[in-house]
Amino acid sequence: MIVVAGEALIDLVPQGAGALVGLQPARGGGPYNTAVALGRLGSPTAFCSRVSRDAFGEALLDGLRAAGVDATSVQRGTEPTTLAVASIDMNGSASYSFYVEGTADRLFEAPDRLPAGTKAVSFGTCSLVLEPGASAYEELMRTAAAQGVFTALDPNIRAGLIPDADAYRARFKSWLPSVSLLKLSEEDAEWLGGTPREWLASGPSAVVITHGGDGLTAFTRDGAEHFVPGERVDVVDTIGAGDTVNAALLHGLSTWDALSAEALVGLGTDGWTRLLRFAARAAAITCSRAGAEPPYATELGDV
Repeated sequence: MIVVAGEALIDLVPQGAGALVGLQPARGGGPYNTAVALGRLGSPTAFCSRVSRDAFGEALLDGLRAAGVDATSVQRGTEPTTLAVASIDMNGSASYSFYVEGTADRLFEAPDRLPAGTKAVSFGTCSLVLEPGASAYEELMRTAAAQGVFTALDPNIRAGLIPDADAYRARFKSWLPSVSLLKLSEEDAEWLGGTPREWLASGPSAVVITHGGDGLTAFTRDGAEHFVPGERVDVVDTIGAGDTVNAALLHGLSTWDALSAEALVGLGTDGWTRLLRFAARAAAITCSRAGAEPPYATELGDV
């Protein structure tokens, strides 16, 4: 079982150009997208979050169930669902404005235990910024790591939600001793400061950096560096691409029974090349269609 912990929200995606164009609601949130992608790839997956009882919340749960994701660990609340209004530029890249005050997902409370058979827990995005939920997710991360559970982190920076950048950067560094696999985009890496080697020295066994359409690079604690180019595709938008990479990496590692710190280093050049190419293919498919619509296992084949 891979547990994905974090927010579920509704993306409002523009259906054309201009400030007053119609907005199409779509299920979203980095952790939510990761959970759906894992489910579609066939990995046993559970989602750990807090979701509204409103119509959007019901639609979010329907999406999890349709992907085969276990939603029994989802907490519920009467508060409204978080909304993220997307803006899509000429290259298909998305930026967001968030409506988060008084919403259900930020009131998450750390559970007493993880689902039976949990091999890994994945964290990231808004859920690690918005209090009081952020402290609860942080508690869960530290507890899981202390129990020897493989932990993955994708900060997926949303700078507009971070009131104190320096405080967040310090908090990010404090998480690293509890992180097995750190994945982040080039833009996130630049915003956070530091280098993969510095982050590896603080705890993770591997750091994967995405370079948009140019590919992915994995850095491991033994000093190795592995790069694969991106898959060429006609980009509709990039919504959910990074989340799909998260899922593809975790799915591949789980398939190979490699969800451990030692196994990440032991993959070697051949293993990392296969894994990164699989993630690049998965992300390309997501980018080829509107919204966060990650691929199914039948579209990708084996890792």
